[in-house]
Amino acid sequence: MADEQEITAPLETEELQAGWAAKSSARPTCFAHVLFAAKTDLGLVRENNEDKFEFFVPDDPAVLATKGRVYAVADGMGGHSAGQVAAELALNVFIRSYYADASDDIEASVTHAVKEANAYVVDVARNVPGRNGMGATLIAAIVRENQCYLAWVGDSRGYLLRGGELQQVTEDHSWVAEQVRAGTMTEEEAEQSPFRNVITRSMGGAPDAEPDINAFELQPGDRYLLCSDGLSGMVPFHEIQEILGFGSPSVATWALVDRANQYGGRDNITAFVLQVGDIVPWPEDEATEALTEPIVVSNGHSPQGSTEATPAPPLPPENSGGSAIPKKGLMGRIFGQK
Repeated sequence: MADEQEITAPLETEELQAGWAAKSSARPTCFAHVLFAAKTDLGLVRENNEDKFEFFVPDDPAVLATKGRVYAVADGMGGHSAGQVAAELALNVFIRSYYADASDDIEASVTHAVKEANAYVVDVARNVPGRNGMGATLIAAIVRENQCYLAWVGDSRGYLLRGGELQQVTEDHSWVAEQVRAGTMTEEEAEQSPFRNVITRSMGGAPDAEPDINAFELQPGDRYLLCSDGLSGMVPFHEIQEILGFGSPSVATWALVDRANQYGGRDNITAFVLQVGDIVPWPEDEATEALTEPIVVSNGHSPQGSTEATPAPPLPPENSGGSAIPKKGLMGRIFGQK
């Protein structure tokens, strides 16, 4: 039916390339090797996966110097297909708007992109039948040179594992989290509260949205976890710490999702793991191929979707999904995955 047609946000790659050309003289001072893996899963209760992950890895030195690389997770809300649409719209518009913004101020560009994505989701929800009230949470990591910026709206979380110690480095935009921070509720009470799923900030939930942003200096060996509340709300903190530090990023993502399902899988589950390797000076001879690594791209909607920078552990053929492509020429190919 006409009113059920899906809407997606186009990525105007030619416009982006033209804008980036204006900064063609910029060059990174260093490059952080990052291995990454992501997996999203339906869980054991839901009939539709409203989680979505996405990433964008530019191959142009000027873009790496000014905008860096983006990795993100969105958790859609609104029921059945509306939540899935909201998550995809939020991610695609966020990434497109972030790279289209001319500023090299990361926090300003991220804030601008969040507002653009929020406005887009609000507009679609208002004008498309069956989409009223849809929204999405967002957690994004922007890696530029030796810095990682985490930006979020809602209760999708970011964690940092460093030296074997895990920290939650985002604060939930939820009613119970605000009560805990105010001292009127304990963590244990928050976990049992019937209002634990009440979100106070989201993409599409209000005419304007403001992200929170934290910045970290990368250290070799760091592991960042971006996840939806289907993971963080099911797996205890100490188990996330234990699992996140084990094996490759791909092994860790599968193990985290499996553990959430072992605890009941009451929601969709998404885990996106970034592992920081060597941080090396940018070569003067522009030998950028030496700084890139092959990646695997697969469908972020799929209950068995996986995206990784290292080979996955052996899996049945129906779960392998992706196809290896180099980072060169990647732009535009990671959008519109169905």
